[in-house]
Amino acid sequence: MTRPERPSPKPTVLMSAGLIAGPILSMVDSSVVNVAVPDLVRELGRPLGTVQWAVSGYLLALAVGLALTSYTARRLGLLPAYIGSLAGFTLASVACALAPNVGALIAFRVVQGLCGAPMVPLAIGLLIGQGGAVEERRSKMPLSAALAFFAAPALGVSVGGLLISVYGWRSMFLVNLPIGLFALPGAVAAQRAGMGTPADRNARLDLPGLALLACGLGLATYGVEQATAHGWSNPWWPAGLVLLAGYALWARNRPQAALALDLVKDSGRALILVLCAVAGVVLFAVLFLAPLYLQNLQGHSTTVTGLALLPQGFAMGLSAPLAMKVVERFSVRVAVIAGMVFLAAMTGLMALFAADTPVWFTMLVLCGRGLAIGFTSQPLVLSLLGGLAPERIPDGNSLFSVAQRLAGSFGIALLATYFAARSEASGSPLTALHETVGILAAVALLGAIAACWLRNASVSTMSPAGAQDSVPPTQG
Repeated sequence: MTRPERPSPKPTVLMSAGLIAGPILSMVDSSVVNVAVPDLVRELGRPLGTVQWAVSGYLLALAVGLALTSYTARRLGLLPAYIGSLAGFTLASVACALAPNVGALIAFRVVQGLCGAPMVPLAIGLLIGQGGAVEERRSKMPLSAALAFFAAPALGVSVGGLLISVYGWRSMFLVNLPIGLFALPGAVAAQRAGMGTPADRNARLDLPGLALLACGLGLATYGVEQATAHGWSNPWWPAGLVLLAGYALWARNRPQAALALDLVKDSGRALILVLCAVAGVVLFAVLFLAPLYLQNLQGHSTTVTGLALLPQGFAMGLSAPLAMKVVERFSVRVAVIAGMVFLAAMTGLMALFAADTPVWFTMLVLCGRGLAIGFTSQPLVLSLLGGLAPERIPDGNSLFSVAQRLAGSFGIALLATYFAARSEASGSPLTALHETVGILAAVALLGAIAACWLRNASVSTMSPAGAQDSVPPTQG
């Protein structure tokens, strides 16, 4: 038997804005500093290898923060944990803007990453994991939230390029202050209205598991980043994978593990998690390849590149409600197969890109990819959370975020290595681009084939322990 869900109020516009703003800040700041690295090197007077830690430190801190998310959400409650993360992120952003030297900037970026990591999984849990019956939360997500979550990865390049070109690199951090101050009242109002899950003062910190998980994620993330620039011979990513394997052994059958792995004992959730990772790799790999094509091969500015990438994110958000209509009419399986096939087709169209391809055609193809990813991702995420009791929502979201980060890091690094090797071997970066997008299209097709098993691996009616929920299935 599953415990009845506690009724939760419907979020107001103010509450939703407060819950959407945090993830936008976190995701934008994952990529925004990449645009500013040349300016930081010039103005702070330090070598590239040192300045690069402003990027690496943030990514490493994100990995460690993700490891802490489930525990802090259980111990403090969803909303107090979110409010604390949002306040800490806002203050750290101001500190970054005022940093007098590169050492201070790196330190404050680490604080930013630690505070920013929990905001995405916590906000998803609050926006999707609330609101009455399981079938309601499984079928609806505010359009504004879908637009924000899907558009945010592309905003970093766009916003960063515009702000830096006009106001300088400090502005890209300072702009977080008014957004954070705007978001905090909405998050506080949501807490006062009774949203979220209550704090569990009996929650225990799995310190050995947390150490294994945090060190494993951190070393794997750092090792993969180094592999992209210097090759795969470094020892960091294998060490990270070994520690993560050690965590998997440690967490087996532990009721309060730092990251709950019991959720993937159900083959249906495991398959959904794999498909989420596939969609993430195909999305973020193109966010790496498209700027290379637009800037290095066609010579466009950072601003033009950012504006060309931006509509893809809005297309993702706009397609999410349509995807849920297909789910309601047919099934998650049909929606995901259709989305993956369309994603493969639109990614394959990138093989038509040439040195003189108009920017509008590039934007059109990227928008088509955005529609496909939005059509795929939201049904998968909602299905992953479908049968979970409210107190298990942080576990499901954290597991999703960790899996997507690992898959994205390794997938993009492998593709970047392949792209660089083929560029050198063929003497043509454009040929390397065509071959790389062909691999991505094939990955999406494999995802479509794997999605055929979603019908027989339905998890939307199952609780984490495998007990039957009293909710009718939504998958065909």
